[in-house]
Amino acid sequence: MPKERTLILESSRVNQKITRMAHEIYEHHHKSKDLILIGISGRGFELAGRLAELLKEISPLKIQKLEISMNKENPLKGDILLSGELSELKGKEVVLVDDVLNSGKTLMFAARHILQVEIKKLSVATLVERSHRKFPLKSDFVGLTLSTNLKEHVSVDLTAKKESIHLEA
Repeated sequence: MPKERTLILESSRVNQKITRMAHEIYEHHHKSKDLILIGISGRGFELAGRLAELLKEISPLKIQKLEISMNKENPLKGDILLSGELSELKGKEVVLVDDVLNSGKTLMFAARHILQVEIKKLSVATLVERSHRKFPLKSDFVGLTLSTNLKEHVSVDLTAKKESIHLEA
């Protein structure tokens, strides 16, 4: 039986949400000189790239974008890899970015990896936050909060000019 897909946000609304998130991030980091955005591999890294470009346009912040990758289903299996040196994060303000916050497991393991170094501040940005957290983690910068049931899936497409968020049941 095919999945039922419901459009939650279309392209212009997704762009509005991402733009608003970038402004909120700048508002909270306006006293900083630089900011590191770390995107979870896949759509989290794509979102981090979009936020980085917007932040470069609207702020004087020096923006660095990194990617963190891991086995999302089982983070304890395999290595967690950062595209830069972990030591580069020391004393810096970091925003951890992912497309959807569901249970919080992926973001929690990514944060655990980042916190091996003494950073100045860690924030979380997600385009969609769901209400099924199993870990004590929430987004500081959220595009959209959705109340869903456990059987539903949020699908995010960040393809240029075709951005969308769908709910699949």
